[in-house]
Amino acid sequence: MPVSKLVGARIKRREDPRLIRGLGHYVDDINLPNTLHVAILRSPHAHARIKAIRVEEALKCDGVVAVITGSDIQEQIGPVPVASQNPTLRVPKHPVLTVDKVRFVGEGVAAVVAEDRYTARDALDLIQADYEPLPVVSDPEKALEPGSPVIHPEWPDNVAFRWALKQGNLAKAFKEAYKVVKQRLVHQRLAPIALEPRGVLARYLPGEKELTLWSSTQIPHILKTQLSLMLRLPENRLRVIAPEVGGGFGSKLNVYAEEALLGYLAIRLGRPVKWIEGRRENIQATIHGRGQIGEVEVAVRKDGTILGLQYKVVADIGVYHQLLTPGIPPLTGLMLSGCYRIPAIGIEVVGVFTNRMATDAYRGAGRPEATYVMERMMDRLAQELGIDPVKIRQKNFPKPKEFPFKTATGLVYDSGNYQAALRKALKLVGYEKWRSEQKRLREERRYLGIGLSTYVEICGMGPSAAMPAGGWESGTVRMEPTGKVTVLTGASPHGQGQETSFAQIVADELGVDLDDITVIHGDTAVVPSGIGTFGSRATAVGGTAVFQSAEKVKEKAREIAAHLLEADPEDLVFSDGKFSVKGVPKKGITIQQIALEAHVAKNLPKKMEPGLSATSVFEPSNFTFPFGTHICVVEVDPKSGGIEIKKYVAVDDCGKVINPLLVDGQVQGGIAQGLGQALYEEVVYDENGQILSGSLMDYAVPKAGDLPRFELARTETPTPVNPLGVKGVGEAGTIGSTPAVVNAVVDALTPFGATHIDMPLKAEKIWRLCQGKKAARAGGGR
Repeated sequence: MPVSKLVGARIKRREDPRLIRGLGHYVDDINLPNTLHVAILRSPHAHARIKAIRVEEALKCDGVVAVITGSDIQEQIGPVPVASQNPTLRVPKHPVLTVDKVRFVGEGVAAVVAEDRYTARDALDLIQADYEPLPVVSDPEKALEPGSPVIHPEWPDNVAFRWALKQGNLAKAFKEAYKVVKQRLVHQRLAPIALEPRGVLARYLPGEKELTLWSSTQIPHILKTQLSLMLRLPENRLRVIAPEVGGGFGSKLNVYAEEALLGYLAIRLGRPVKWIEGRRENIQATIHGRGQIGEVEVAVRKDGTILGLQYKVVADIGVYHQLLTPGIPPLTGLMLSGCYRIPAIGIEVVGVFTNRMATDAYRGAGRPEATYVMERMMDRLAQELGIDPVKIRQKNFPKPKEFPFKTATGLVYDSGNYQAALRKALKLVGYEKWRSEQKRLREERRYLGIGLSTYVEICGMGPSAAMPAGGWESGTVRMEPTGKVTVLTGASPHGQGQETSFAQIVADELGVDLDDITVIHGDTAVVPSGIGTFGSRATAVGGTAVFQSAEKVKEKAREIAAHLLEADPEDLVFSDGKFSVKGVPKKGITIQQIALEAHVAKNLPKKMEPGLSATSVFEPSNFTFPFGTHICVVEVDPKSGGIEIKKYVAVDDCGKVINPLLVDGQVQGGIAQGLGQALYEEVVYDENGQILSGSLMDYAVPKAGDLPRFELARTETPTPVNPLGVKGVGEAGTIGSTPAVVNAVVDALTPFGATHIDMPLKAEKIWRLCQGKKAARAGGGR
């Protein structure tokens, strides 16, 4: 019986049994003998001069081993790195513990090392820190005003960088326009809120001169390289292990001060040291996402054809750059064309220093902002021109035959059929029926809204020429003498399910049982090289490297089989894990038998090396560009401001699907986070730089009861960029969902004169918009 193909099958995640039963090991589950615990004193001020830090009382506390301040280590540990580059970039020195000034609430001032975490935490209260408050710049727009206090005195103002892009004849586009529609758009700061906060465990073996660091990270290999530079250690004496990682969403795509600090302390004290972040610390001192304020203008003909777009944006950088901070706003600019044919585009970005925590990559990383800009403006254009929002989108889509499609921002979209995804979503949601229902309900003074989002995103992060730290990925496939298969990947999955999907790829290629394959990742001493998991790249780039290695293993096995069967390799047929001679099916040998022969090495072809393994490094030629359509139907109660999601449909195209179950999980999680931004979430700082949403009592993440049932479907347009045809799907739900929800709510409130509402769409905001306004009863839809 032929074996069923596993690629494309809904296989349950092989990772789940150990996680569900509590058998996984996160950083805090790893307990080494004689481990010390670290607590960090963080600044209560957004900007202040440190006059004195007195640690004597803390050192007297029973169980306290050491108290470290910034002045103790400023010569021992290098600054926190930034990888993204820009000719105009200003990079302030970012110390592991600050020395002379604090510049945001939550900045590390001192660290206590104690025998247990409770003693370490209690000893923080015994440290006496004297501060002299300084002027605070919390608002990014005010930070640019003349006379604003300057955060970093080495520069004359608070500009962190500038980035601009212009293509096409904008002046002509705006001169010939029937209308120019303008809108101010705010992308509020968000906290990633991974279920597992950050954590670090470090151990130094002085005899071997080896530092091992366990970290909840998405990029173990990059972290190893950067830590070797910060700590001035030979990189081949440093090992980084990413165990189970309880969510990242980009927040762990970074090199943080605590990782270097823990490494230093382990070396200095000669004992393992552990630090586990608390939730308040997590919201204060782990990167935030988004944080853009923009003014957009779109020039359009009377029939809805877009002629040009201009976007000027202020990007709230925070006080320091983290690893990729300056690289996120330009991603917004590159994707500003969305899935539309726009001949002229201009974008101007000003990155601004503020007395806040740094912004950096958060699920979508610059692309949700671009999609939000375009999709809000598509609805604004439809409203201004009296065109159905579906029709104006269809009017501006490139046709499938136009792909590869070059945008005005310089990107080349690999493949696409935006029309098909939109048609499928409209049919699934029952678009015309909802428009009729909308009209009927408005006669009853009930307010239904339908919101669309047709998006495209840039994924499969590579090629290396466009990346700050390499865009390739490594994959090794090794058949053991017993016929079992070990896969090593430089990707570092943390919930995406690649232990399952990579095994599916290899199982199909080698004809072995899924349970005979083990996928190993996250350990730099075991996996020789890698880049990591972010930007929906793990399968598109890392999975391709694994696939290529499996192909090489199969071809070597073919040569060995031909030798053993005394046949020409071209005369062999491979099926269900067995090589047989064409026309003589009984004359064959299994790949497991070949694996044993390869290791015993008594009867191999001349000059063939023993063993049966292969390593590949895949360097993509381009990014991949998944796309789709999300449609949200809401009913809004103007008396309470309440929003009820009546229906949510998402049709996503991520190229070839390896495992539909994993794809559905990624899309659902992404939609939940996108809805969170649209309706609930916001990191709020006051004018003094104090964070007002510093715990989950104040920072509102969506709960299960807040979310509707999602109706998911797909189209499948493979990419030519990799042989798997895979595009990536980890961020699609987040990118597509936010504008769909906002568009739906604005659509519901058009009788009240609404044209735009800034996120999050809190009940109070909706209620205030509706107060004192008499809704128009006539009409429905566009």
